Amino acid sequence: MKISTVKGTNDYLPEEARLRDHLQNKILTAYTDAGFERIMTPAIEDAENLDKSDGGENLNLIFKILKRGDKLTKALEQGGDLCDMGLRYDLTLPLSRYYANNREKLILPAKCIQIDRVYRAERPQKGRLREFVQCDIDIIGSSSPSAETELIHTTAKALLSIGIKDFTVKINDRNILKAVLKSAGFKEEDTDSVCITFDKLDKIGADGVIKELTDKGFDASAVNNFKDMISKPMTLESVKGLSDGAAENVEEIINNVKELSNGEYNILFDISLVRGQGYYTGTVFEVVSDKFKGSIAGGGRYDNLIGKFTGENVAAVGFSIGFERIFAMLTEASYAIPDAKRKIALFHDRADTVKAIRAAEELRAEYDVVLYEKPKKLSKFLDKLQSKSYYGFCFLDDSIEIRELKNS
Repeated sequence: MKISTVKGTNDYLPEEARLRDHLQNKILTAYTDAGFERIMTPAIEDAENLDKSDGGENLNLIFKILKRGDKLTKALEQGGDLCDMGLRYDLTLPLSRYYANNREKLILPAKCIQIDRVYRAERPQKGRLREFVQCDIDIIGSSSPSAETELIHTTAKALLSIGIKDFTVKINDRNILKAVLKSAGFKEEDTDSVCITFDKLDKIGADGVIKELTDKGFDASAVNNFKDMISKPMTLESVKGLSDGAAENVEEIINNVKELSNGEYNILFDISLVRGQGYYTGTVFEVVSDKFKGSIAGGGRYDNLIGKFTGENVAAVGFSIGFERIFAMLTEASYAIPDAKRKIALFHDRADTVKAIRAAEELRAEYDVVLYEKPKKLSKFLDKLQSKSYYGFCFLDDSIEIRELKNS
């Protein structure tokens, strides 16, 4: 049998798991301190829900689950869908279904936390896993820009709490972008396709965007007008009046966040910010770090998604921290958990197990203590402890003297 993990998934050693727990706990604390409440949803969702969720390219990355027993036999014999369930590819679709199922029990606006695993059938590579953790906060039931302000500031505080600095929040509104596209001459029904191409600006550059739009067969004059527009920076002032108040809402959010940030992070308008999911209906935002390529958090407003379940549109907006990128970034930087207790080993004889456990409980007021029966080859065992960043060791005796490991 194979001992390696499935491609795109990871095992985590104790020290790695300890760091992941620390980071997730700090993020959770920042969220709960801001008044958000944790909920939990299943990893498995109905296949129809996933397929109709407007998840953009993620819809091509769903892990689907085969029907079972008679249902599978019937589907094979008569044709039709072979799958009836799938693994969630993000936490937004499950939250929308959760709200529809539990709305009578919730107070609006509902302020929810989800920190959990999601799954995408990615081609595994650095920074792209098939199983990974997202840390989400969402506000359901508020269409006010105050919701975006609260989400952005809370997410920023969570990032600051785990030592992430030198980051910028980029914000846009899809209504602004669509208005700009229509003013360039694109048809309303073409704007989503243009946005998908424009979202690749960072990867393929302005020339690549124009080439792809031309290859898609869009009107040449509209493409040329758009080329002129993106050849120079677009400010909020330049798009006011085009988008029925969307620019003014973004300006309000930026001003509020700047006042709250105390200069600890930046926020700016970026017309090129699109976000890939098709369910976004208004504001979209991302966090980019000077120390890591790509975004480390992202989100936006999805006012129509819940309506797919309830038949009534419900305002909703969320922000998700890309936990795996944060973990990778901090691991590469040799991040150490602040104020962590120093780790020591307490060696004892088998006959003294009860006495050793009691001694360890006393020592744990000051140290992180792990019990071991005395090894036959102490020196080799100490080398292992040292490689795992143990501070020291001691033997169970009357004095219990802590002996520091070299280079610990």
